[in-house]
Amino acid sequence: MNRPGFIILVFALVASLFLGFSSCLKEPSVYTGSDVSLTFSVDTLRFDTVFTTQGSSTRLVKLFNPKDQPIRISEIRFKDGSSAFFRMNVDGVSGESFQQVDILANDSIYLFVEVTVDPDQPVSVSPFIVSDAIILVTNGNTQQIVLEAWGQNAVYIPNNTNSKGLALLSCDNKEILWNDPRPYVIFGVLLIDSCTLRIQEGTRIHLHGGVVPNENGIYTDGLIYTLENGKIRVEGTSSNPVIFRSDRLEPAFNQLPGQWGGIRLGPGSKDHLFQHAIIHHSITGIFVDSSATLTIRDSEIGYTSGSGLVSYGGDIAADNVLIHNSGRNGIQLALGGTHSFRYCTVANFSNTAEALSASNLFCLDPLCSDAYILPLTMSFENCILTGNNQDEITMIDGTGGTPGAFQYSFSHSLVRVKDLLMVDQWPDFFTQSTNCQNYTFGQPLFRDQNEDDFHLDTLSVVEGLALPIPSIPFDLDGVVRDPVSPDMGCFEYVD
Repeated sequence: MNRPGFIILVFALVASLFLGFSSCLKEPSVYTGSDVSLTFSVDTLRFDTVFTTQGSSTRLVKLFNPKDQPIRISEIRFKDGSSAFFRMNVDGVSGESFQQVDILANDSIYLFVEVTVDPDQPVSVSPFIVSDAIILVTNGNTQQIVLEAWGQNAVYIPNNTNSKGLALLSCDNKEILWNDPRPYVIFGVLLIDSCTLRIQEGTRIHLHGGVVPNENGIYTDGLIYTLENGKIRVEGTSSNPVIFRSDRLEPAFNQLPGQWGGIRLGPGSKDHLFQHAIIHHSITGIFVDSSATLTIRDSEIGYTSGSGLVSYGGDIAADNVLIHNSGRNGIQLALGGTHSFRYCTVANFSNTAEALSASNLFCLDPLCSDAYILPLTMSFENCILTGNNQDEITMIDGTGGTPGAFQYSFSHSLVRVKDLLMVDQWPDFFTQSTNCQNYTFGQPLFRDQNEDDFHLDTLSVVEGLALPIPSIPFDLDGVVRDPVSPDMGCFEYVD
């Protein structure tokens, strides 16, 4: 037999048998069940480099198929279709979106993400936080991978990976000074204990807030909280205040409330000072908890989704303070305490809650059949308390009139009340007050309330009606007050 011809014949027979056998095999079918869910090596890609020059950084995530059959991802894309800062590569192919991406049974593919930022550009080009998400759709189920990067040069507290976490600032009962010209960006919840945090003039503090689920429901992080041995001393000036606000600096967020949790002065913490501070966009501006003490001067609290200034059994001394655009009360005093307000303006036009809510009790159930009661002492001198309602003051004495349990004093102030004067409430309000005016809606008061300009109008009804207080010679802007006939509220009228 011709040997070469025999070999060719054998190969031909083997090849035909192999082809015949392989034609009987079927490719494994793609799994189409609605219960499919990809597994990710991480569900958040954080680019934790603080960029000091324009540059880029790359991270990766593995996408696992836990099924014993292949699965097909029908779509992979950026949340908004494209991204100004991020780029992605799926298993070696670059693009902004991908369709019909297969992963074999019990196998995985790589997804690479790159970010490029320039921290020296203005915040409109390179914000503090660059965030996005990648959307993956498999058999109708949608999953996402969160992307976070940091663009602006800033001091990140405690670092830029602490979102939704807790961090402790402690210094063995000494002081820590914040005076860096770069802004401070706080992630998660910052706890201050055994330490005094001094914040000097011109310091900018931005809080990165977001809704966070936990076992008790949800809360919004971006919170500063002092424990019993923690203290905050804000030392701004009229020309160079200390600013607390959201880290979202786009114009659309300038007046948006509830972007971060707020500042909470914890039970028993003492001697907090806020001098020339501006606090915007939080849920609650400042919350003064049981027995905590706060002095706040020449400051502004605005655009809160809850109340602007709250005390639950704490003590507050406030001079030259503007509180506006609160989602609830401008000032909420509950469970007693000792409080003094001088030359303060509360403009509560953005809701149906009162400018001032004051009580000496805290209800423990919806019907208030069980409550804590502590004595309340409060005084308002040269203040403006107004808003949309016919009543912008509510006062509740849980004892029904026990001497010393609810003590109040209003002097040379503009208020807006009606039902408060009813016989079953506080009919002697004006007879027990000194030189107070009841505001009639429509009277000239502020320069431009619709533009949140609460300086006094040319014909404002509060001009020249305040009582001089020698220890407060300047208004919130640093304008010298009339030494004989100053104006009510935090601003002295100027031409």
